[in-house]
Amino acid sequence: MENPTPKILFLYFILCSFLFNSTLAKSTTYNVVDFGAKPDGKTDSTKAFLSAWDKACVSPKPATIHVPQGQFLIGSAATFRGKCNNKAISITIDGTLVAPSDYRVIGVKRYWLTFDQVSGVAIHGHGVIDGQGSSLWDCKSSAAKTCCPIGATSLAFNNSDHIVITGLTSVNSQLFHMIIIGCHNVRVHGVKLMAPGNSPNTDGIHVQSSTDVTILKPRIRTGDDCISVGPGTNNLWIEDVACGPGHGISIGSLGWYMNEPGVKNVTVRRATFSKTQNGFRIKSWGRPSNGFVQDIHFEHAIVTDVHNPIVIDQHYCPFLNGCPGQDSGIKISDITYKDIRGTSATKVAVRFDCSSTQPCQRIRLEDVKLTYKNQTPRASCFHADGTALGTVQPESCL
Repeated sequence: MENPTPKILFLYFILCSFLFNSTLAKSTTYNVVDFGAKPDGKTDSTKAFLSAWDKACVSPKPATIHVPQGQFLIGSAATFRGKCNNKAISITIDGTLVAPSDYRVIGVKRYWLTFDQVSGVAIHGHGVIDGQGSSLWDCKSSAAKTCCPIGATSLAFNNSDHIVITGLTSVNSQLFHMIIIGCHNVRVHGVKLMAPGNSPNTDGIHVQSSTDVTILKPRIRTGDDCISVGPGTNNLWIEDVACGPGHGISIGSLGWYMNEPGVKNVTVRRATFSKTQNGFRIKSWGRPSNGFVQDIHFEHAIVTDVHNPIVIDQHYCPFLNGCPGQDSGIKISDITYKDIRGTSATKVAVRFDCSSTQPCQRIRLEDVKLTYKNQTPRASCFHADGTALGTVQPESCL
């Protein structure tokens, strides 16, 4: 399957809007307040939300769950399970969903809000999900950090298909804001994901083991990768993303397991990076693996004061702790960087640090113009092969 064009994506969302509005006219609406939810931010409304979901799930016809204005405490980890009687459940969020202030309640769980094995779910509205992660971040930066729980991802979609998320805002997640794992045909549009730049592991969106995922117009300010791509991802389209602060857009880290599925057919178009740690990054551990990264297109990006605008790191080892210290087995090939412009915060603006046993192949630089303090920066290449077309600055080392 080829990547969708912007025109096709536009038509897709017009069609979704038409179908969505048609569905609303015929659907049954369940207001969470009618199931006992209290918009006071203090009363635990978890059971009310799950009850509303159960009603919508068993409904033989399309159903809408409405979260009105106000603050609703979801005081424990909640899983909305699928295999419903209908495949058209719409969730309208106008209010704010608040995690418990005691980070330990959900911090020992993997996820806070989970949709598992659902099909045809649309989440929309201008509501907010607030993970209240600041106290956990403080714990992780304290002397007692070894006693801190890892934290919970705010919103997770597991083994699901035909999912649409539009307009939602996620703030102060304990861990990742949103993950998409084992899913097919997912559309994320116009979301805002926000956490301080020093908040640990608060990735914006993580996609893994999923196919046909489209992410449009996200606005992401966070303490880790704005968007991260894990093993087994195929046909991912990202467009018009604003990232910063954060660690940029990363494919990986990959290659921790020997028999790891590869990443293929990823396109990122029209991205802006502002004072991020990286721009476009591909990273893998230095250890044997059968995985691969293939057919990746990074196009039309503006970087401002970015530390590593373009980087492939096949010796990834954060904090230099527990490094495998071997050659990465991840095969990286057919990677295109086109129309990348702006300023680097470091002298080396382009760095390809590839594996000696699996050199990077067919890297393509086209119309890349980066500066460093009004000077020409450098490029660094190890075990990388490719071509440069048009104006390329810094001078290509391929």
